[in-house]
Amino acid sequence: MLPSPIQPTLDFEAEGEQHGFLRLPHSHDASAWGAIMIPITVVKRGDGPTALLTGGNHGDEYEGPIALSKLASTLKASDVTGRVVVVPFMNYPAFRAGRRTSPIDQGNLNRSFPGRPDGTVTQKIADYFQRHLLPLADFVLDIHAGGRTLDFVPFAAIHKLPDVEQQARAEAAMRAFGAPYSMRMLELDSVGLFDTAAEEAGKVFVTTELGGGGTATAASVRIAERGVRGFLANAGIWPVTSERNGAIDGTANGARSASRTTTLLDMPGSDCYTTSEHDGLLEVCKDLGDTVETGELIARIHDATRTGARPREYRARRGGLLAARHFPGLVHVGDTIAVVAEVVERGIAAGYAGA
Repeated sequence: MLPSPIQPTLDFEAEGEQHGFLRLPHSHDASAWGAIMIPITVVKRGDGPTALLTGGNHGDEYEGPIALSKLASTLKASDVTGRVVVVPFMNYPAFRAGRRTSPIDQGNLNRSFPGRPDGTVTQKIADYFQRHLLPLADFVLDIHAGGRTLDFVPFAAIHKLPDVEQQARAEAAMRAFGAPYSMRMLELDSVGLFDTAAEEAGKVFVTTELGGGGTATAASVRIAERGVRGFLANAGIWPVTSERNGAIDGTANGARSASRTTTLLDMPGSDCYTTSEHDGLLEVCKDLGDTVETGELIARIHDATRTGARPREYRARRGGLLAARHFPGLVHVGDTIAVVAEVVERGIAAGYAGA
């Protein structure tokens, strides 16, 4: 295998706080010997586990970049036992363009793993994470939201794994994140995902969907920040009762937020997804978080090319909770209109003790 063209400007083994870049050479019209400089922070103290925290896997999702940028600027080596690697803008070209995919090669980073060191820019980034960052990590948190085209109830998520012990550790980390909802998520196509790469490498992996519409809210950023703290506490990296941990929540100590609860959701089959078979104007008939019965009307699509035509009706293929919906007002054939998840349990304990 060829070496990666990406070179870090910091030392992953050094003690203390470091702020630098992953430097990817990129020659283009405006800079013949230019480089893509992907910001990265490493905070390390002593021996202990390593957490890899990423945002901006898709460039139009902002809770991860905001929460992780704030963490990178405030986390001190004295706060941790082990190592925290923070990459707020994983697909940096996509993030700078405010797009899901890279403007350079149209690459979707979260469909590009394991990547190639001699491939496109996006494939080179995937290759570096696959061969150089994932091997460092014991715990991986990849913060997502719906971007410009989807909106979600805020949830942390894991996948169903063949390894029972790995599954249990991932579920504990998901609950430690402490989002209002926790999802056992079904991917219709898991090939090329960062998730799959991390899970196949045996890592404890948690992802999220914390909102959508191509923006972040004050509430969704708070969920992300609190979730990162809970995730690191569960990993044994960040003390659960540290003053810094509690101060962000406005509490005297972290233990005061331990009473939070989450609703556990499951996606047991592909009938959770409703896919559009028409182009037109979308009318949603249920709001996020609403209870949905099997066969209940969840959306109409109106013909936007003429008046007088009856709208197409879309009904839930299963009962549950409306966990996701198409965001823009116009919809196209093949778009996901809605996701209905099964409610497994409401009001279960969320968060790591003191997170």
